[in-house]
Amino acid sequence: MLGLIGLGRMGLGMAKRWRARSLPVVGYDPDLEAQAWAGKEGIGLATSLVALAGQLPSPKTFWLMVPAGAVDSVLEGLTPHLSPGDLVVDGGNSFYRESQRRGEALAQKGVGFVDVGVSGGLWGAKEGYGLMVGGEARWVARLEPYLAALAPEGGWVHAGTLGAGHYTKMVHNGVEYALMEAYAEGAELLYAGREELGLDPARILSAWRQGTIVRSFLLDRLAEVVQGPLEGIAPLVEDSGEGRWAVEEGLRRGVALPAMAQALFVRWESQGRADLRFRLLALLRRAFGGHAVRREDEG
Repeated sequence: MLGLIGLGRMGLGMAKRWRARSLPVVGYDPDLEAQAWAGKEGIGLATSLVALAGQLPSPKTFWLMVPAGAVDSVLEGLTPHLSPGDLVVDGGNSFYRESQRRGEALAQKGVGFVDVGVSGGLWGAKEGYGLMVGGEARWVARLEPYLAALAPEGGWVHAGTLGAGHYTKMVHNGVEYALMEAYAEGAELLYAGREELGLDPARILSAWRQGTIVRSFLLDRLAEVVQGPLEGIAPLVEDSGEGRWAVEEGLRRGVALPAMAQALFVRWESQGRADLRFRLLALLRRAFGGHAVRREDEG
């Protein structure tokens, strides 16, 4: 049996796959709404970390699906209930060096630690999750039935030692940033040519899904979203830690990552982080060349 901590969108989807494949799981989430949704799906529930630990047979296995910033606090509450031979899995998007630190600390208590990068989003519960696993082979072997149940055939990999799962997921998300940016740029160029060339971007993007070398899961989603209204959507794109960590890691290792870095910077610009820079550029043009400066209230 496995104890799942975190019953949000990803955690609940994973629990449903385990349950559908007859793998025992009991879940805990301090959010009452998340507990209610899990209960409706038939997931067994614990009312606290203490209760969760009490429901698991020894040696115990806990799988965390919580935000990266919450992992340490969850581990602080969980550690008093851990014994040698128990196993903790972090399936969230933690920075790999933090995973190494946590794993080394738990190892001193005889507790195993496995870091798992999970990809699949909203579609994972139905189609399976891509899993990137880091840790000692003996701990990974113990998890294998649960890993195999989550992933489609060939969709999980023991990527390497402690931290390798989250390192690999970091790289994966950097690639995701760059791919999304390339697709969005291509789509914008198609829209720019609509009047002159009579282009129908939605039909073109849909056709690209068949036979072309740029077909992919992300292109499928892009072709779907352009079928709906685009007006009214704020032109703001959030960034999560993984894209930033990937660029920082490239700097640390001396690996040039121009596409990943530019995709990250574009997201920052959409958040208004470049507003001061653009104002300064406008003022500089006026200062040296007398070029007009447009006021914000002029549209």
